Amino acid sequence: MKAIIFQKHGDPGVLHYTDVNEPHLQHNEVLVRVHACALNHLDLWVRRGLPGVPIPLPHIPGSDVAGEVAKVGPEVHTVHVGQKVLLAPGVTCGKCPACLAGRDNLCRDYTNLGYMIDGGCAEYVRCPDVNCMSYPENLDWVHAAAVPLVFLTAWHMLIGRAQLRPGESVLILGAGSGVGSAAIQIAKFFGAHVIATAGTDEKLAKAKEIGADEVIHHRIMRITKEVRQMTHNRGVDVVFEHVGTATWDESVKSLALGGRLVTCGATTGYDAKVDLRFLFTRQLSIMGSYMGSKDELRTVLKLVAQGRLKPIVDKVWPLHDCMLAHTYLEEGKQFGKVVLTVP
Repeated sequence: MKAIIFQKHGDPGVLHYTDVNEPHLQHNEVLVRVHACALNHLDLWVRRGLPGVPIPLPHIPGSDVAGEVAKVGPEVHTVHVGQKVLLAPGVTCGKCPACLAGRDNLCRDYTNLGYMIDGGCAEYVRCPDVNCMSYPENLDWVHAAAVPLVFLTAWHMLIGRAQLRPGESVLILGAGSGVGSAAIQIAKFFGAHVIATAGTDEKLAKAKEIGADEVIHHRIMRITKEVRQMTHNRGVDVVFEHVGTATWDESVKSLALGGRLVTCGATTGYDAKVDLRFLFTRQLSIMGSYMGSKDELRTVLKLVAQGRLKPIVDKVWPLHDCMLAHTYLEEGKQFGKVVLTVP
């Protein structure tokens, strides 16, 4: 089969479109014919190499997969050949207390398709049968692939971790990212007042189109100052943070008394600092969040199927142009998702 692989870490030039062996199935696994695979910043980090993380090489990236079942293992009875599926990106042991309690993103063996195991930038990908989710029939392959990782991440951050309530105010960093555009929609669905940031006027306009109430141009405006003016010096109840050190201080200072900051990433660096006096006197909560459970993804997909949440696709490339797609994503030009199609 054709696939994108890299045999060493580096810039997009290490990605190669080539022939590889079709995956061999275990008893509880399915082989999915990939029609579309969306990219995430995770793909960039895996390709570049993460300190202390031994990514198996050669490696096939790609976490977000929409396709149809091509083969099933002998113990698979939940899906059938020819069925359209959307894959949950998180792969777990399925047997530990966290998995059995439905909190599978806390599994000690948790990984993503395209992270420590081969992913969906290929004609076929294998995964456990439990990762096959109902396909939202109102979407084409491209838009379906744009849903799983970012909407699941944003849902778990805002609802699972920050416990967002109707009427609260939310600051969403990086509205142009896939996870940022998902977070805006989820926050508005729950009746929040949304303030979003972006680095261009075009992205700010698009953020308002999908639900942001107010916007901040973070390249020319100071986030904290703008948030304070917009909230009459109160601050926001929740900060949705995934940028890292470049925005961390501004994010913390934008919180209202008793506010909650939830973070899932460190794109611009991880060595953030907090003034503990500010933390305890203002009674702030700072939370980490990583992916989400399969049950949360099922909830998200119901809302997607009803048209209440809509994936935003920026650009589409064929699989063999994966290097161009990685380069575009690294440049940060996109609003929403970058997706690869598999002929």
